[in-house]
Amino acid sequence: MRFLARLAAMFAMIAALAAPALAQSGSPLVVTVTDGNVDPFPIAITDFIAQDAQSAETGVDIARVVTNNLANSGLFAPVSQDAFIEDITNIDLRPRFADWRLINASALLVGRVSIDDQGRLLVAFRLWDTAAEQQLLGMQFTSVPENWRRLAHKVSDAVYERLTGESGFFDTRIVYVSEGEGPDGEPTRRLVIMDQDGANPSFLTDRSYMALLPNYSPTSQQITYVSFRDLQATSYLYDLQTGRQEALFDSSNAAITGGGQSLSARFHPNGRELVMSVERRGRHDLYGFDLRTRALRQLTSNPSDDTEPTYSPDGRQIAFASNRSGQPQIYVMNADGTDQRRISFGPGRYTSPVWSPRGDLIAFIKQQGSMFSLGVMRADGSGEERILYDGYFVDTPAWSPNGRMLLFTRGDYSTTGTRYAIWSVDLGGFNLRRLPTQGAASDAAWSPLLD
Repeated sequence: MRFLARLAAMFAMIAALAAPALAQSGSPLVVTVTDGNVDPFPIAITDFIAQDAQSAETGVDIARVVTNNLANSGLFAPVSQDAFIEDITNIDLRPRFADWRLINASALLVGRVSIDDQGRLLVAFRLWDTAAEQQLLGMQFTSVPENWRRLAHKVSDAVYERLTGESGFFDTRIVYVSEGEGPDGEPTRRLVIMDQDGANPSFLTDRSYMALLPNYSPTSQQITYVSFRDLQATSYLYDLQTGRQEALFDSSNAAITGGGQSLSARFHPNGRELVMSVERRGRHDLYGFDLRTRALRQLTSNPSDDTEPTYSPDGRQIAFASNRSGQPQIYVMNADGTDQRRISFGPGRYTSPVWSPRGDLIAFIKQQGSMFSLGVMRADGSGEERILYDGYFVDTPAWSPNGRMLLFTRGDYSTTGTRYAIWSVDLGGFNLRRLPTQGAASDAAWSPLLD
């Protein structure tokens, strides 16, 4: 399979990458989100008012982050501040709604920042419906001043949820693989963690070994990844709070002795179990793994390769890729390995299944000839596939925690070879954006909403 071939190539290098509903007076404002393209919803976002000089710059910065978050979602069109007529000086007073309707702002977000007697940052805001002339939301968040960006993401999530009815995805983090070169020109693959908007990037691993295919735990406190530290692909567990790393298996584990490899471990929704592909005697099968007892449980036994497993949100089913019918296709089975059934039947090679957090869809990668596609299908295989993006190279899809967006690795041809980057696209196949990363990047994983 392409997935296995790419890992083999890495190993070889070591041994020698709605339309929004218009507001109607007297009715609450709601952005109607569908699976198709939408006209972005116009919202005015003022700089958050500072109660003191110390927090003045923070108020501007918070408004900027909220503006960028909502704009990047593809569902909102922030109105330029140059068009503002009213100067908001007190968020506890009713705005002059006619001024905001005049510049076609259907919603208005105003806020205030201050530092309390204990040195904590207080961020308060109000969201207004300018047509119905009523408040939709009023909240306050508190944290240390250094966490101002985190509070901006929480404001963004609150506004997004109030207007769309869906949970947001802004107060989240992304782990990805940074692809580069070492001091002697050798290829390097290092894990990087950053905020979902690209801010606060930080390396998790060094250049002394390859790290690939990270996946988040349901609590966002741990990730799994594949390491080539011992010159074979081995699944590792990384605790993001303590920085502790550990191999999930050792030589006492009979399932992977004799040169075997463990790949693409993903968490069960309960956070206490994993499912992964384990290679033994040249064949890949799927195994469950209990993190408390360290016990492996074989789920599939097939002469072909079963790889890339992913749990359904309720933990009752597993989707995976298998070449048991010839070219790789997508299969689904019960979490105990029973009732294995094929759900993809189109032409081409189907790989990289990832179950949507909503449970209704499975994202996949399809290859036909030299063309790669990112698509989604119903979890039961019924209906038609929906292709979201076609390209020269596409791989490793990852869902946003609300199931509205997908990250994926995109490779673009250049005279010096394929250059990889991480892109996002919405569920309708629109709002295609490249994520800001440090150099070439691949294999992104998106955390759940942070606590």
